[in-house]
Amino acid sequence: MALYDRVALIGLGLIASSMAHAMREAGLAAEITGHARSAETRATALEIGLCDRVFETAAEAAEGADLVVLAVPVGAMEAIAAEIAPHLKPGATVTDVGSVKQAVIAAVAPHIPEGVHFVPGHPLAGTEHSGPRSGFATLFRNRWWLLTPPEGADPEAVARLQSLCEAMGANVETMDATHHDLVLAVTSHTPHLIAYTMVGVADHLRRVTQSEIIRYSAAGFRDFTRIAASDPTMWRDVFLTNREATLDILGRFTEELFALQRAIRLGDGDHLFEYFTRTRAIRRGIIEAGQDTSAPDFGRSAEVSTGTGKG
Repeated sequence: MALYDRVALIGLGLIASSMAHAMREAGLAAEITGHARSAETRATALEIGLCDRVFETAAEAAEGADLVVLAVPVGAMEAIAAEIAPHLKPGATVTDVGSVKQAVIAAVAPHIPEGVHFVPGHPLAGTEHSGPRSGFATLFRNRWWLLTPPEGADPEAVARLQSLCEAMGANVETMDATHHDLVLAVTSHTPHLIAYTMVGVADHLRRVTQSEIIRYSAAGFRDFTRIAASDPTMWRDVFLTNREATLDILGRFTEELFALQRAIRLGDGDHLFEYFTRTRAIRRGIIEAGQDTSAPDFGRSAEVSTGTGKG
């Protein structure tokens, strides 16, 4: 049974296309409309059946929709919100999938008209791939989908959106937007920044040729390059809009790195062993929580054929 008569996907990349596949598979939306800036993306979305109808403007796609999903880079959300605002159906819900929440709320909330519900969200799922062909129905299965409804949000609208996320396979939790941004700075934003930096270091290490870096990439460097392949526009916006939390965690990371550097310099094997033992326990906790597997190749060996390594 459909939870929403019409769902509008604004932006047709990995997350939106995966939502379309998941909603179709479970019959969660009677109609799916879509919008993308690129004519090529719009044509692809129709060709592969992501959307029933695709529009050149976000306003047209959002017209009459019961649920509008903003699946564009964080930096573009304010302009989209302003564009669609006059066309939003009374009683509709607007959500987003951005990995920063305070900045999204500040940018979008002022444009949401009275009678329309704004429930920000963030699915903790993804791959390094992008575009309308990158999505798949099981992307959200057993992953967390965080909702950060502002104070006074309509409980029925929040519950309905939660039901949609759960029906697509996600585990749902609500939290404060400020806390969300701090948590994601630890679990996602800073690790991505470190990955980009490590790949950049390898690129600038002139004593090692590019061919050697590629040829002899072991699991650790392969994982760095996989993360660093993520969409540069999205990550530029993430760091600019969540700068305080990211800088805080990056400062703590630097302190830890200096402590390890000192232990290596002094030959303090006890410190290194204790540190690695403690951090390995955290990794095991991730596996026990079902957020990855202990299979070889970081749990992604079975996903090579589909090109869907987790982000």
